[in-house]
Amino acid sequence: MKTAMIAAVADNMAIGRDNAMLWHISEDLKFFRRVTSGHTVIMGYNTFESIGSRPLPKRRNIVVTRRFSGLRDGVEYVGTPVAAIAAAREGGEEEVFIMGGGMMYKSCMSIADRLYITHVKARIEDADTFFPEIDPSEWKMTECSPEQTDPETGYHYYFATYERK
Repeated sequence: MKTAMIAAVADNMAIGRDNAMLWHISEDLKFFRRVTSGHTVIMGYNTFESIGSRPLPKRRNIVVTRRFSGLRDGVEYVGTPVAAIAAAREGGEEEVFIMGGGMMYKSCMSIADRLYITHVKARIEDADTFFPEIDPSEWKMTECSPEQTDPETGYHYYFATYERK
């Protein structure tokens, strides 16, 4: 089973502020939906709250928290990232997606096999949540889209996939 992380990341590795995303880029949301649909997504409790405390459709949703355990309202709750990945493995997943937040990314970077990153060409100086550095000695970019511009925000961005070396 592959363990992947998926995120939209600014040039300074910023991913959030006040438990919210830094931008709304329609194509990035479509990319996220296309890549993760039919798979297990793993997220921290704050990320779960930030998406409205409801499961994402067409995906198995696992939330890492110490507040609850078991299954409630279509969401599985486990105590650790390791338990979440083990649960996905038991379900026969080929690829599982860690989708945030910052603490989840930081704690799972060393066990990730693949990264799906939307690189947003911006520096967000007042961000409070960051993605870990992508060390080129550990990661190789295997796919990269042409740069695009979001018509609503004006942000330039591109999609990249990295594989662990």
